[in-house]
Amino acid sequence: MSDTPQDKGAPRPRYSFFRLLSLTLALALVAATPFLNRNGIGVIQGWFQSLSIGHLWFVSPLEGLESLLVTRTLYVPTLVAMLVPVVLALCLGRVFCSWICPISFFAEWLERIRRALARRKRLRDRLVLTRRLLWFALIGELLLTMILGAPIFVFTSPPGLVGREMMQWVFFGRLAPEGMILVAVLILELVTRRFYCRYFCPLGALLALVAIRRRLVITLREEDCVQCGRCDQLCPLGLRPSLGEAAGPYCWNCGACVQGCRPAALDFSWRSPR
Repeated sequence: MSDTPQDKGAPRPRYSFFRLLSLTLALALVAATPFLNRNGIGVIQGWFQSLSIGHLWFVSPLEGLESLLVTRTLYVPTLVAMLVPVVLALCLGRVFCSWICPISFFAEWLERIRRALARRKRLRDRLVLTRRLLWFALIGELLLTMILGAPIFVFTSPPGLVGREMMQWVFFGRLAPEGMILVAVLILELVTRRFYCRYFCPLGALLALVAIRRRLVITLREEDCVQCGRCDQLCPLGLRPSLGEAAGPYCWNCGACVQGCRPAALDFSWRSPR
């Protein structure tokens, strides 16, 4: 990751390894929380929708926005708690989606298992829709919240349901029916990689909207590109980094295309604030 071209003879960074490690640690944090709480240790509470670590409180931007729309009140602690995720998206883009979200953890392993069973390095996306569905998912979510007067995504958020189901199991020994949403999301992975993330995740859409002018972007040096198409095949979101789409709003900076680019035509770089 630099502002200067990378030496083509140097090994590419192992983003896939570090991303999987980050996803594993994030899931471990959510999984350990109910066990800690049950044993009287409350330093960490909640999950990724609303997570407190000591005196620090973090709120998902979408859940926070829904709360403001429902209550019609500017609650300053909620605004402050939303600040860290928003600043993170402004600087690094949708890294929550690719490096932290528990849905990505399960999707990563499911994709690896499918590749191993099929004995293929890359999987074919069987159903490709227009990416604009992501924006309609966000608009529909917010409209439904205002119409019903209830924070819909708080109850149906797949990343939030992971933590809630774990809490339900540890404290009550059973799973909530909402967990079927998680099953449906993972079944869609069998059709197209990151199907829900690509087209229907309103949180991903909001983070993408915030990250339109993110500082960290994946840039393409056209003079080094050999048009092999490898980066396009590796992108879990079905983007075409070979055409510069990795610098657009849909990219979540996972680094798969950067790691797989053999001529090193793709790399992370810091975009000027201007």
